[in-house]
Formats: sequence, C-alpha cells, structure tokens
Amino acid sequence: MPNAKVAYLEEAENEGGSQPAVEYLLGIETVDGDGKDVYRIGDLAKEFGVTLRTLRFYEDRGLLSPQRRGTTRLYSRRDRKRLRLVLLGKALGFSLTEARQMIDIYSQPNGKRRQVEVALERFAQQREVLLGQRREVDRSLEAMDLSIDFLRKYLPSV
Repeated sequence: MPNAKVAYLEEAENEGGSQPAVEYLLGIETVDGDGKDVYRIGDLAKEFGVTLRTLRFYEDRGLLSPQRRGTTRLYSRRDRKRLRLVLLGKALGFSLTEARQMIDIYSQPNGKRRQVEVALERFAQQREVLLGQRREVDRSLEAMDLSIDFLRKYLPSV
C-alpha cells in the first residue's frame, strides 16, 4: 500500500499546488500522524504543505493552541486534527471564521454528531455558492472568448 502522505502530496502537486488532497483531509486516507502525541511546527508544516508562518497565523487566530517549551511550539494530536479540519474548510471555500465555527461545535454537548449535521448543512450551502460562482466564471469566459475572437478579426483592419 502506498504511503498516504506521499500520495496526497503528489496528487496536490499534480493539480498545481502543495495542499493535501481532500481525501487526506477528510481522513479517508490514513491520517494517524505516525502515532505521535506531539508534533513540532516543522512536522505539521511538512505534512500538510503549509508554511511555518501559516501555522503561526492559525495560532494567532485561536485555531491552534500549541504548548510552548521555550521558543519551541509543540502541537498536540488535537491541534493536528484541527489543522486538518481548517485546511479542509479552506479547500471547500470556507473562511477561517466559518471553519472555526464548525470545528468548535465538537466541544459542545452532543458535539460530534452535531458537528457532522452542521457540516452537512453548511457543505450543501457552500456547494450552491460555488456552483453560482462557476456559472459566473463560465459566463465571463464565454464573454472573454467572444471578445478575443472579435479583436483577432478586427486587428488586421487597424
């Protein structure tokens, strides 16, 4: 069986980026983090294809809460899972605030089930938003193609 970490990075790089594949972020592929309980900032940055600055930004926004040992940030399994969910939200077009709202539901009473219910509802809504954006982009591309064709035909007469 191929290494899931390598597979998601190769797939993402083939798509022109370095973000993990959605299957990895969803946990469909192995995401056990090598069974560790503590991760250094560089470990998570490498695993998820993000910069150290991104992780520090997420920390500043309250999305991650690493422990400190001197100047070293030590991330827990909880932080790693939250990072995975933040990146999933980002991949699906949610803002960090929206992603955080869905993630934070987990800590409420009956949170695990409620989190899935809310995610299903919000994902369906976001899908409609993205389809609307796609229609707008398609219309813009059609207008662009028409304009390019017109200008190519017009150019020789100028």
